[in-house]
Amino acid sequence: MDHAIGIDILQRRRRRHLAGALALAVLFGAVLWGANRALRPGVGAADIVVAEVRRGDVDNTINAAGVIIPVHEEVVSSPGASRVARVHAKPGQQVGAGELLLELDDREIRLALEAFKEQLAQQDNRVDVLALEMAQKIKQTRSSIELLEIDLQSARARHERNQKLRSSGLVSGEDLLTAQLNVQRNEIQLRQQRELVEDTRRATAGAIAAARLQQAILHKQIARQEGLLAQTRVCAPFSGMLTSLVEEEGASVAAGQLVARVSELNNYRVEASLSDFHARQLAPGQPVRVAQNGAVLAGTVRTILPEIQNGSIKLLVDLAQPHNPQLRNKMRVDVDVVTARRAGVLVIDKGAAFNGRGRQPAFRVDGGMARKTVLELGAGDGKVVEVAAGARAGDRFIVSDTAAFKELDTIRITN
Repeated sequence: MDHAIGIDILQRRRRRHLAGALALAVLFGAVLWGANRALRPGVGAADIVVAEVRRGDVDNTINAAGVIIPVHEEVVSSPGASRVARVHAKPGQQVGAGELLLELDDREIRLALEAFKEQLAQQDNRVDVLALEMAQKIKQTRSSIELLEIDLQSARARHERNQKLRSSGLVSGEDLLTAQLNVQRNEIQLRQQRELVEDTRRATAGAIAAARLQQAILHKQIARQEGLLAQTRVCAPFSGMLTSLVEEEGASVAAGQLVARVSELNNYRVEASLSDFHARQLAPGQPVRVAQNGAVLAGTVRTILPEIQNGSIKLLVDLAQPHNPQLRNKMRVDVDVVTARRAGVLVIDKGAAFNGRGRQPAFRVDGGMARKTVLELGAGDGKVVEVAAGARAGDRFIVSDTAAFKELDTIRITN
């Protein structure tokens, strides 16, 4: 015989059915949520950097590595092979113009100088001797000329007398001829003696000229040795900072070896190095931005050095503030050379998501989603980059590294 089911039993069954249906709904929702997570990967908002496209100005720049160098720097070299005799200064100290830095051994230079001075004294003596000998020879010759002039007068008088006597038949023709020949002989001897005076002068003048030439050569050699002697006392060429010095007393130095370097204080420029790939884009006068520890200094390209070493080219940059107190010798800085400027264009902050110029993928952020699109990027200055096509002002893009999801078309952005 059938019995009626109690109300409490029916209620328990109904509660079990409701609990089962609720559990199935929760399970179905969890499955849907898991499937959505699997099909649409996400990234945390804190793990990405998002920037907005906006209107602005952008410079096309070329980055280079730079080092601060003095505008005026002078090196002092050893005048010859020597050794350091005494050191009077230390690298890093400020020195005044003409201040003694070190002394080099000067014994060999002094010996050479004394030898040249002795040779010069010999040449001086030779000139004096030649002049004295010439004066004596000319004096003797002139005495001979005076005697010959008297003999000539006597021979002429005798010849004239014989001519008169010949007309009277008192002198033979032979005596007359002899008197005439005596006159001619005296005239020839007198002419020879006069020529001897000039020959003596010319010969002596040539010997004296050769001696004076040797004197001039010795004077130059002495001046050179005196210059080398002065260089053994190494002094500061101008007031500045002593940046380099051979400090060890007794150390050997070769001819031409650098022994000291003095740099001008608080007056600097920049020497920048970059790949020769950019050589055609560089030109003197281009504006430059020099950055160091957050500070940015303006400058201008002064000179592009013609030599290329190991694929790198160097240029010198004049600073608008060469006396800036933050600058230090040999300080390393970042240099941006501005090759072109564009104003009022669409720009976006530079980030790891972008690589140079041209067409490249990017993720546009819209609400909680980021969808892949293609941007045409143009000039960049290291901080912002031009958006030539593919976006409008106000669009937002992920600018941090997107390599982890570069193969996806859509990603979710979670809080």
